[in-house]
Amino acid sequence: MHTLLDLRGAIPTFIRITRGKLHDVHFLDELLLEAGAFYVMDRGYLDYARLYRFVLENAFFVTRAKSNIDCRWAASRPVDRATGLRADQTVYLQGTQATLDYPGPLRRISYYDVETNKHFVFLTNNFILPALTIAQIYKRRWQIELFFKWIKQNLRIKAFFGTSDNAVKTQLWIAVCVYVLVAIVKKELKLEPSLSIILQVLSVNVLQQELLPQLFTQNVGVFSEIDSPKQLMLCGL
Repeated sequence: MHTLLDLRGAIPTFIRITRGKLHDVHFLDELLLEAGAFYVMDRGYLDYARLYRFVLENAFFVTRAKSNIDCRWAASRPVDRATGLRADQTVYLQGTQATLDYPGPLRRISYYDVETNKHFVFLTNNFILPALTIAQIYKRRWQIELFFKWIKQNLRIKAFFGTSDNAVKTQLWIAVCVYVLVAIVKKELKLEPSLSIILQVLSVNVLQQELLPQLFTQNVGVFSEIDSPKQLMLCGL
């Protein structure tokens, strides 16, 4: 389930369900790019020809560079190493095919994350925002991981009721619809509990004829976050 998530509200704005053998990078061909928008993606979507389409359509991308990237240095900008930044460079790809696929400049940003003790190298076509802002934008990509984690833990799609294409897609779309509806309830009612707790409250009160605000006022303290679906299982001795 290839998903484009709007980070302004953690809402999926585009979904394409394909067979598992289709490489992630083909999802970029389906996107209708919005000029001025930032698209954050991991290295699985690193395809220079497809990334250059972002340049042509005045959109921005932020992704991670592969360790074997072949490029030549063109310019450098000063960085504050106390923030974790290690380099902010303008580079050009080398190699006949890479040069044809992406003939323009790339911005290469090196960043060290103290919290995880990991070193990251980002690529972007945005040369205006501060380098630290680019690193922080990529950090928001974690929201897509949380989205799939929430779907798997709360909507129970590890097993399917059917094996046909239509059966599998129907169950996935139902799961997405439930997620979006819960997110809308959270936003419209300005609820503080997480989506997981809201779903728990709704699931055990589905037949109650009660206003939603009152429902959460009365029941929200009873529920807690669930890290693993196994916590709901009863074990016999």
